[in-house]
Amino acid sequence: MKRFISADRARNVLPLAMGGLVALLACIGTTQAAPIGKPGQLQVEVVGSGKPVLMIPGLNSGAEVWRATCAALQPQVQCHLVQLPGFAGAAAADPLPEDFLPAMRDELLAYAKAQKLKQPAVVGHSLGGVLALQMAIAAPEAVGPLVIVDSLPFYAAIQNPQTTAAGVKPMADQMRAGMLAADPVAYQAQAEAALRGMLHDESHMPVLVRWARESDRATTAGAMHSMLVNDLRDAVAGIRSPTLVLGSWAAYRPMGATEASTRGIFAAQYAKLPGVRIEMSAEGFHFLMWDDPQWLYGRIRSFLKTTD
Repeated sequence: MKRFISADRARNVLPLAMGGLVALLACIGTTQAAPIGKPGQLQVEVVGSGKPVLMIPGLNSGAEVWRATCAALQPQVQCHLVQLPGFAGAAAADPLPEDFLPAMRDELLAYAKAQKLKQPAVVGHSLGGVLALQMAIAAPEAVGPLVIVDSLPFYAAIQNPQTTAAGVKPMADQMRAGMLAADPVAYQAQAEAALRGMLHDESHMPVLVRWARESDRATTAGAMHSMLVNDLRDAVAGIRSPTLVLGSWAAYRPMGATEASTRGIFAAQYAKLPGVRIEMSAEGFHFLMWDDPQWLYGRIRSFLKTTD
């Protein structure tokens, strides 16, 4: 991590990569008439009729974050726009899962099986990228190509690669408890502050703020805890899907980061994933689908074409 940024500035930089986690620690085509899925479960809207592609948003985000990307990929793909429970106004699961990521992973795999999707491609942003990895680890034969957008196998090890899930658990427990106990006004101010720096194109910031306000606090706390205590760096060795990782670094430039130093962090975390391809956006911040859309559309389109 020292190649990336000095420790005294790390708490200002890491929220950009972690979707606010460390900030709290320190269309075209045929659309279904209604999303598949019941309130409190993941819901999925289907758009188009080509190659099936599951599109998973990140922490506190709505499925709408992928709308323009889906349109740009038509008519070659059939988008399955995923809305995770508890985020962006969607009803929270009741009861809340003990470990958010594995629970959502299992729901996504069950959805793909129920819909008879044969090795669908999976595109995931941030937390959604972690879910894509978990799906491919748990059921490598059921998952097709992966596109991971600005996401890492183990966020807690960004600063120190020697960090372990067991070692970080007490901090994760404390973070979750603090989030749940926080005053509502302070909690919301902190959540909105974590969004600063995630967008170069700030025209979408009101949407992100609204989604944060409408997300269930307990779900958000549980999801962030789950991201901290699940280390996939070794487990990605079992993935058999062709994988494209699209990263961002430009937001860290004022703190001394370079494309090469940021790429090094990605490369280290994905070192055990066979054949992984890592590309870095020149200008986009965390929400690459909004900040660098043509770059992202082109990379996904080309990747899916070559992995047919």
